[in-house]
Amino acid sequence: MLLLWPTLSALWIAAGGFPGWHLLAVFALGTILMRSAGCCINDVADRDFDRHVKRTASRPVTTGAVSVPEALALGAVLALLAFALVLTTNATTIAWSFAALAITLTYPFAKRWVSMPQAVLGVAFSFGIPMAFSTVHGSDSFSLAAVQSSVPLLAWVLLLGNLFWVLAYDTEYAMVDRDDDLRLGMKTSAITLGRLDLPVILLCYLLYIVIWDVALMQYAQGALFYIAVTLAFGQVAWHYSLIRSRSREGCFKAFRLNHWLGFTLFVGIAGSYALK
Repeated sequence: MLLLWPTLSALWIAAGGFPGWHLLAVFALGTILMRSAGCCINDVADRDFDRHVKRTASRPVTTGAVSVPEALALGAVLALLAFALVLTTNATTIAWSFAALAITLTYPFAKRWVSMPQAVLGVAFSFGIPMAFSTVHGSDSFSLAAVQSSVPLLAWVLLLGNLFWVLAYDTEYAMVDRDDDLRLGMKTSAITLGRLDLPVILLCYLLYIVIWDVALMQYAQGALFYIAVTLAFGQVAWHYSLIRSRSREGCFKAFRLNHWLGFTLFVGIAGSYALK
């Protein structure tokens, strides 16, 4: 859901409303397939760390219930199925899909070397946005100029805004495992930020909503969109009430509730086009 709502929002904006059942199916199924493939890769990469973390110790690759070759094979099949969906779109979207795959493969290893690996995850989780625009505005040319022109500046602005949202909710997620990650020497935004975690999370939420609000003023017009933005700010306040004590349970609950924030903005965007 965290990937699906911004991707569908971008698809509605790129198409100027309902994008048609074909594109809706491609991006809904493609998001599920690629997220699942990413989980396979991540669980293989983290199998030696996960057994030492309370929340992940029972994952199937970690426990040996699923072997590494089995997990990698499943991930490959899922990625190929997603690519088959991309093949029904256009050449520029196919080209962008390779960039998306490269970022997906990079993230599991960023936690070893990057102090804020959530930034890498943010790009990976946001890449459905430029791909949605490319599907609508792209062409069947594989030229560099065609690939670049298929994604307008608006898409990159929305990706930037969504990146801040990912930083916010994945820092909440990292706060759940902070004690285990410190002991293992893992790098996360929760560890890097220390006691600044709460204000930075709130700032990232603010930047996400404001960037999308300003960027979409001339596209998602109408009262419903601004009602959705107001409700989004209300949800941020709710999340703060859950994480301010930095308890494991509160942070995990806040993380899990984030998809409602993305859903709220999607409804505001899709509804504003439907009511025009």
